[in-house]
Amino acid sequence: MASAGSAIRIPTNYLPSEGGEAVVSRGELVEIGGSFRIPDVMAKAGAVLREVGTTNRTRIADYERAIHEKTRVLLRVHRSNFAMVGFTEQPALADLVALGRKHKIPVVEDLGSGALFDLRSIGVGGEPGVADSLRAGVEIVTYSGDKLLGGPQAGILSGKKELIARIRQNPLFRALRVDKLTYAALEATLLAYIRNDSSAIPVLGMMHLSADAIRNRANELQKALASAATLKIEIIAGESVIGGGAAPQATLPTWLLALTSQKLSADALAARLRATEPLPIIGRVEEGRVLLDLRTVFPEQDAVIVRALVQIASAS
Repeated sequence: MASAGSAIRIPTNYLPSEGGEAVVSRGELVEIGGSFRIPDVMAKAGAVLREVGTTNRTRIADYERAIHEKTRVLLRVHRSNFAMVGFTEQPALADLVALGRKHKIPVVEDLGSGALFDLRSIGVGGEPGVADSLRAGVEIVTYSGDKLLGGPQAGILSGKKELIARIRQNPLFRALRVDKLTYAALEATLLAYIRNDSSAIPVLGMMHLSADAIRNRANELQKALASAATLKIEIIAGESVIGGGAAPQATLPTWLLALTSQKLSADALAARLRATEPLPIIGRVEEGRVLLDLRTVFPEQDAVIVRALVQIASAS
C-alpha cells in the first residue's frame, strides 16, 4: 500500500458488510501525519465506527457490550505518536483477541510504526512490534514500511492468510498499491533483516549505536577542530529522540557536540551549518549553543562536519 493510512483503509473497507460496524476505543481515535484522522479514514472506507469506553479508560467489557449482529471488526489503534499517562486503562491485546474469537469477529490492529525487531534490545519499552501482535493472535496488522521498520514509504498488511487473500481482491488494493521501485527498496530492507544486518538499515544502525561509540567519535571531532580558534567545542551528555511518529516517550543516551562561536550567535551559526554544501548540517539550538548529535550522522560524514566548521570559523 502507498501508506499506513491506506493499509488500514483496505481491511476496514472490505471486511465489514453494508452497515457493518468497527468497534474502537475512544482513546484510540488518533490523528496521524498530514491531519489524517482515524474516524475520517474509517468513514471513507465505508465502515461505521462504534466508539466504546472513554478517552482515558476502556475495558474489555466495553467492547463486549458493543458487539451485536452488525459488528464486523474489533479495531485496535496503537497510540504511536503520543503518550497517555495517569488514570488510564486499556485491555490487554490477548483479551481483545480472545473476545474476537469468542464472537468470531476479526481483530485488526493499526500499529503505525511497525517495528520488526525487539525495541527492548536497545532499552525502549512499551512499543509493540509486529511479531508481538501476530503472536497474540491479531488477524490483521497494519503498519508503515518506513519509520521504525526503516524502509521506504509504504503501508503493509500482515496476518491470517485467508483474510489477506480476501483483502487482495478489493479493487482499492490495485489502486493504492505501490510501484516496483518501492517494492525493490522494501525487499532490500527485509533481506537485511533476514541477514541480521542492522548496519544496512540506517535507522536501525543509528538506534543500535552505543553512547560510548558516539563519545569516541565526538572526542575525535573535538581534536580535529582544535584549529578552529573562534569556536568553542564542548562534549555534553544528551538524549536522542527516536521520532518518526514512534515511541514518543523513549530516549537513547548520547553525547552531543555543543558549539559556541565568538563572532556568531547560535542562530547564525546554525544557519551557516544548514547552508553547507553539498550536505546541509542540521543541528538544534539550546541555551545559546548549537547541538549536534552524532547518532544521526554517518561516521563517514564526520569529516564533512569538520571541514564545514573550520571554514565557518575562518570566515567569521
